[in-house]
Amino acid sequence: MATVAEVTVRTGRRSELGLLALATGVAVLSRGLVDYHADVLELGGLGAYALGWIAVSLVLHFAVRRWASFADPVLLPAVLALNGIGLAMIRRIDFAYADRGRDTSFGEVQIVWSLLGAALAVAVILLLRDYRLLRRFTYTAGVLGLVGLVLPLMPVIGTQINGARIWITVFGRSLQPAEFAKIAFVIFFAGYLVSNRDTLALAGPKVLGMRFPRPRDMGPLALVWVAAMMVQIYERDLGTSLLLFGIFVAMLYVATERLSWVIVGMGMFAAGAVLAGTLFSHVGSRYTAWLHALDPEVYRSGASEQLVRGLFGMASGGLFGTGWGEGRPDLVPYAESDFIVSSLGEELGLTGLMAILTLYVIIVQRAMRTAIGVRHGFGKLLAAGLGFAIALQVFIVVGGVTRVIPLTGLTTPFLAYGGSSMLANWVIVGLLLRISDQARRPEEVRA
Repeated sequence: MATVAEVTVRTGRRSELGLLALATGVAVLSRGLVDYHADVLELGGLGAYALGWIAVSLVLHFAVRRWASFADPVLLPAVLALNGIGLAMIRRIDFAYADRGRDTSFGEVQIVWSLLGAALAVAVILLLRDYRLLRRFTYTAGVLGLVGLVLPLMPVIGTQINGARIWITVFGRSLQPAEFAKIAFVIFFAGYLVSNRDTLALAGPKVLGMRFPRPRDMGPLALVWVAAMMVQIYERDLGTSLLLFGIFVAMLYVATERLSWVIVGMGMFAAGAVLAGTLFSHVGSRYTAWLHALDPEVYRSGASEQLVRGLFGMASGGLFGTGWGEGRPDLVPYAESDFIVSSLGEELGLTGLMAILTLYVIIVQRAMRTAIGVRHGFGKLLAAGLGFAIALQVFIVVGGVTRVIPLTGLTTPFLAYGGSSMLANWVIVGLLLRISDQARRPEEVRA
């Protein structure tokens, strides 16, 4: 009589535990090196920090093991490694500011935001047992996204910082609602596109072998384009404008597999950006600072001073960096937030930056792998959209700091100082873990 061999289903949790140990080691070693070069290293304090990291890692690991046992085993360790490197760099910048007589506590505050973000990720895994429920709130998410974009324009709670009106003040704390709006828009885009992708993909005339959309099908793209232009013009926030529009175009391509949408979308954004730069002086000044950053007149006016200082800092770091504690990241304004990439480039060098960017590549690759593996159309678009959100944000930040594109006010996910960014990106991690759990779960286990 034939027998059926029992198949052992691997969840990947053991691999995740080993990678979490490696990520914890990276975080603790980074902190230790920063404290050592600042002459404040205490083994007792470092040991307590290590225990805290171990505790957080184990809580996250057991939460995933309990409520999302088939989730991607690589995603969480990569995020924790980035988070640990960011905490160490922000603490290093605190020491640099202290040497100049400026008392800051960015590192301590960022630890609190990191813990809250990790707790939010656990809450998403616990409360959202089936990501497909989010499709019911497609248009609600779209409305919430628009509200998040409009809030900074409100006269009472809206706040303008560094020339950009992208902040609101709540209970004495500044928050950037666009960070949460991008998640709401990804949910809205995924729900809308999964319902309308056949029309968007199959209809339209062919030009040079490519099928272009019909004018009446351009409505959604035109609406998102208008919203992106309004953000750029009235909130003076090129970064969020480009991020929002880029996510939508990328998701359009995933839904329709038509390159023509990308060509039309990028053409519309480029034309809108040039028009805005011509008609509005504050937009044009951003482009001038980008194109002529090294001109003496532009630099002396202060328009490109921050950008140039960041470039000089990365240049002094060279291939292997000055070493943690041996650079001068404090010479660059907002080194702990907008320009943390240049701070890391100075002290860790090009090699260190490439390692950090590789971690981002891993996160985005796992998101795309999840999108490929999930069987539900909404899940495919949602996972891809969340992955694109992280990829585009990193590109916009690194591109701005390295002068590939105009400088923006976005923060680097998991690295830079900022509560809104930390909380929102940890929510993205929670969503990706939930989607990947259902994508990797075998059929016999589903039943």
